[in-house]
Amino acid sequence: MPRSNGLFLVFIVYALQFFIFPSPGSAGHLEPFKHTPVPPGNPQTQEKIELGKMLFFDRRLSGDGTMSCATCHIPDMGFSDGEAISLNYPTTKNWRNSPTLINVAFSKFLFHDGRVETLEDQALFPMMSSFEMNQNLDFLEEEIRSVPEYLVLFKKVFGSDDITREKMAMAIAAFERTLVSLNAPLDKYLNGNLEVLSSEAKKGYEIFVGKGKCTDCHYGVTLIDDKFHALNVPENPDFQADPRVAATRRFVAKLNHYEDFRNLQEDPGRYLITKDKKDWRAFKTPTLRDIAKTGPYMHNGIFDSLDETIEFFNLGGGPGNTVLKPLHLDDAEKQALKIFLVEALNGDDIVMPTPKIP
Repeated sequence: MPRSNGLFLVFIVYALQFFIFPSPGSAGHLEPFKHTPVPPGNPQTQEKIELGKMLFFDRRLSGDGTMSCATCHIPDMGFSDGEAISLNYPTTKNWRNSPTLINVAFSKFLFHDGRVETLEDQALFPMMSSFEMNQNLDFLEEEIRSVPEYLVLFKKVFGSDDITREKMAMAIAAFERTLVSLNAPLDKYLNGNLEVLSSEAKKGYEIFVGKGKCTDCHYGVTLIDDKFHALNVPENPDFQADPRVAATRRFVAKLNHYEDFRNLQEDPGRYLITKDKKDWRAFKTPTLRDIAKTGPYMHNGIFDSLDETIEFFNLGGGPGNTVLKPLHLDDAEKQALKIFLVEALNGDDIVMPTPKIP
């Protein structure tokens, strides 16, 4: 049954205040959903969650007032946006796909390149980005302070009406921690209800944990390993020659002190953060929870469908990669795997009307 807007009630049932992440030793082991991790420095409250929700939908967070966090993380689209690459500030172009925020509370690293490790830090990056929301955070603080309703809400939540970017990020992060995938058939199956999956989905499950080798990287509660892998995903030809994408690619590389940024023709991925050669074109393993709702797939949206994505892995990834090997799945096995991904991994719909923005 779709969930209502009672986010805090859901959270109270499932949230405990400590972190749990899959350990390397748990590779290959799937776990049902248990509870949501919360950092000690930003405890959840009903008022903070509701404040974060308002900010999440508030277009004041963008420089020209046309975009909010919900512009690229749409509730009805699995908190992604259905685009190959994320939307952008007018006259610019983004260069990476908008990842889902469902179960983002569990992620050890944020963004495709893992540049930050907390939702509090993550919340501010898109606001500041020249090709995303293009907002000046000093100006944003004054914009939000000019709204009497926000002054009251911030004082109620934080004990002071001194509105800062850090408090805004804490509220948004608190809201995002309520975006969890609940009651997926996989959870029920792992808890002993063997009738919840169809016979084809059960075949797909066996492929997922066996011949398909999916659990080498997709395990634990969230079906991720919190690692980065260079699979040599092909560049998206629709965008590679776009001068606006090229400008964004060079701009990000320049900010990250990549010396030859002017001649960069591909996305270096995690390498821009670590400067480690093994991380060239490596990207964070994405969650598979609610995957049927969150296409297109891969960091650049190169694959429109699960069929294309499964075939990429079946062929052993992109040419020259050393991470994957061909799986040799036949058509029936690929179809069963797809049925498992679609049938078993979707949680309850998150029903979220747009809140009233002051």
